[in-house]
Amino acid sequence: MSGADGRATRVRVAGGVYTCRMTAPRAAACFLLVSAAAALPGCLKRTIHVTTEPPGALVWLNDVEVGRTPLETDFTYYGVYSVRIRKEGFEPVTTTRRAAMPVYEWPVVDLAAEAWPQTIETNIRWHFDLSPTPERTDPDAARRDAVERAKGMRDAAAHVP
Repeated sequence: MSGADGRATRVRVAGGVYTCRMTAPRAAACFLLVSAAAALPGCLKRTIHVTTEPPGALVWLNDVEVGRTPLETDFTYYGVYSVRIRKEGFEPVTTTRRAAMPVYEWPVVDLAAEAWPQTIETNIRWHFDLSPTPERTDPDAARRDAVERAKGMRDAAAHVP
């Protein structure tokens, strides 16, 4: 490629002769830079964080149980996730949530992100407020409501001709 004196040399390749413009010091610097970049590849870390109020609810993502809130779990794919949340004494939650793809994960751009020598983290945060079930809120109030509804139905049935 280059001579010992640092001058550019000619390289014979099938189809012609080409002159390399890179001198030995530059070639060595480029080689070290490329070697360092290849030896220290970064990575992408993708995490979904799920919290609820109150905490301690059991969570399923795409019908796979992932744990109790507050929780964080790694994920591989962006897109729509089916979310189910259950906690004793609270209404169950069944919904969908989207894990949106950031710009650095777009095709072609992701090649540069993967080569970046540091870890790039994607954190997706979902929060759910759970509603108490009426029966578990106040047992005496639930009993009074049931009795009132029964009396109303009895009175309505008494007036039927």
